[in-house]
Amino acid sequence: MSQGKPQIKDAYTLILEAIDVGTFRPGDRLVESDLADRFGVSRTPIREALQRLETQSLLARDGRSLIVASLDHNQMAELYVVRAELEGLAARLAARHATTEEIRVLRDQVDEDRALVNDPPALSRANRRFHKQIHLASHNRYLVQQLDLVHRSMVLMATTSLAAEGRGEVAMNEHEAIVEAIAKRDEEAAYRALKDHISVAFVTRLKADARSNET
Repeated sequence: MSQGKPQIKDAYTLILEAIDVGTFRPGDRLVESDLADRFGVSRTPIREALQRLETQSLLARDGRSLIVASLDHNQMAELYVVRAELEGLAARLAARHATTEEIRVLRDQVDEDRALVNDPPALSRANRRFHKQIHLASHNRYLVQQLDLVHRSMVLMATTSLAAEGRGEVAMNEHEAIVEAIAKRDEEAAYRALKDHISVAFVTRLKADARSNET
């Protein structure tokens, strides 16, 4: 009797992950029957998952079809502004509230992630885990919820800024500085380090987009 909800959740997660890893890219049309065949689930949970993704603005209407949404320049800029402020606040609160164990996990993540600097897709996944750990270390459930929404929208960006030449190593150094500020309980330094990290990522993305638009 309760089997429907887990199945709907699974369909939603499968489609979201496919968008996240680039299987479905902005502008791609999503067909209910094709998705049901691909993921081996019935069309009802697929239909409900698509409706949920459309409500969250991750999918858009193109006539009668649903396509993966895309972010224009202004939307991307707005998203980065909000992300920088919320991430900075998470770092500030983590400097105030993080446990010794949570700080140890963050340090271990930075050390482990350095081995991935030449593998942008893997580094991108590790980057999300790192930021999620900071969100949790803020010990503020409402902030975590808002950051989850922001990061969900980030999947609409077709590429990761970590793919830019040299960005992986620089990002790891930025992560280390963020963790050290949190470990020292320096709230202002943690806030600034995280905001600056997001700002550099945005500049890197803008430069990459400019190069890709050259004719």
